[in-house]
Amino acid sequence: MFIQTEVMPDPLRMKFFPGEAVIADGVAEFPDEETAERSPLARRIFQVEGVNGVILYDSFLTVTCEEGADWQMLKPMILGAIMDHYTSGEEAVLGAPGAASTEAAEVEEYPFEDSEDDRETIDQVNELLESRVRPAAEQMGGDVIYKGFKEGTVYVEFVGPTGALQGGMSNVLAHYVPSVTMVKDYRDAIPKPGLDTPHGRAVQQVLDERVNPAVASHGGHIALIDIKADTAYIRLEGGCQGCGMADVTLKQGVEVEIKSAVPAILQVLDVTDHAGGTNPYYAQGK
Repeated sequence: MFIQTEVMPDPLRMKFFPGEAVIADGVAEFPDEETAERSPLARRIFQVEGVNGVILYDSFLTVTCEEGADWQMLKPMILGAIMDHYTSGEEAVLGAPGAASTEAAEVEEYPFEDSEDDRETIDQVNELLESRVRPAAEQMGGDVIYKGFKEGTVYVEFVGPTGALQGGMSNVLAHYVPSVTMVKDYRDAIPKPGLDTPHGRAVQQVLDERVNPAVASHGGHIALIDIKADTAYIRLEGGCQGCGMADVTLKQGVEVEIKSAVPAILQVLDVTDHAGGTNPYYAQGK
């Protein structure tokens, strides 16, 4: 079996082409060993020390390594794991006879159905996603999957580190499809009861009045995603996403402000995908 590899713009990612089908259709993302439980192929790759992410596509897969890991050491072991999988005859993803959905525990489904009145717009959007967006997403080692369209907003699922494409996608889609006004992560369309509570409203006020005016000067924005029990979940957007100082911003700034103003909040968790890694809000064990 001859497995080809391809380096990617992100030095922490590499493509592997086994020369045979990987999954039947779609994309299956495994950001950690726990989510890889359903995938014999991903489980084998995670046994290689230094691997911290696997994404399966129809004809190839991408592997993410830890910061500081050496591909010269990792690549032979990953190649061996892939060969062992194909020799075993097992499925890449158990119980997936057709399309494989992205793997993330507790991810809720997009809550709206597309209207047939929007069919022309939806077809145009999907054509642009296929021709202009997905090639860029694949170069990054991820994918962008259409989820729905409602009141001018296109909702998509960002797989891997592709959230950075959101702003450019909004511009491109709005340029070619006048009825499109913006692109959002589909999870933003899912109702979050925790936001419509006294604690949720209080935390939102802190972000609006104290935090976002300060980070806006750096081109950033911090969104409140949900409140669950004593935990606030936030997402760093714009210039804050992927910033090397993101952890400092969270721990020394945002968390202090929120916990000071709302004592019932004991922890603040960042759900931003800064480097295509796992998401502590939507994946168990984080």
